[in-house]
Amino acid sequence: MKKTYAFFGAILCAALLTGCAKQTTSSDTPVDGQAEGEKQTETEAGTDLIQETVYVEMDIENYGKVVIELDGEAAPITVTNFVNLTKDGFYDGLTFHRIMEGFMIQGGDPTGTGSGGSGTTIKGEFRENGYDNPISHKTGVISMARNSYNLDSASSQFFICVADDEFLDGSYAAFGKVVEGMDVVMKIASDAEPIDDNGTIPAKAQPKITYIKVIDRK
Repeated sequence: MKKTYAFFGAILCAALLTGCAKQTTSSDTPVDGQAEGEKQTETEAGTDLIQETVYVEMDIENYGKVVIELDGEAAPITVTNFVNLTKDGFYDGLTFHRIMEGFMIQGGDPTGTGSGGSGTTIKGEFRENGYDNPISHKTGVISMARNSYNLDSASSQFFICVADDEFLDGSYAAFGKVVEGMDVVMKIASDAEPIDDNGTIPAKAQPKITYIKVIDRK
């Protein structure tokens, strides 16, 4: 019988980025460690939102390449944020710090702990937050992690579904899908040896993102 996932996020203390510990709750929510007080990006208010299809290539050390199709029509704020971070080289050298086979792999945290972000947050483009996002969390879909108490707390952390996780629909901003290299993603999930029920991967064992770059895919 398919596992039923509960929705409880992580409650973070205000001084998180200066070393204050976070409280851990359910393992079944893609939790982003964005601290309160980080500024909201102005991306959603600007005129330069990406509203078309964009492709990015991600190389994971010792695993291979993954090509992801980003849907700027479905989630323009989220795609614009991800592409901007990619072009800035933000993701290069970061890791997948949380991996749960049968659920998802999560990365994009500069601290590698689940408690970090880019320094800004974005609007959550999903039904619960008033957005009509048509992308369902099927196997291979990429989506943004966030904390449970702020719908607009997504920053840099993202996850890729390694199962059909439709229970996340309407609560998380899905913004694309893997179109090449899903075998790489599944291998990362199957190889993982988390140390707890939250999918925590020890720092030395976290799969490393060599780079993410925008590509021209015909």
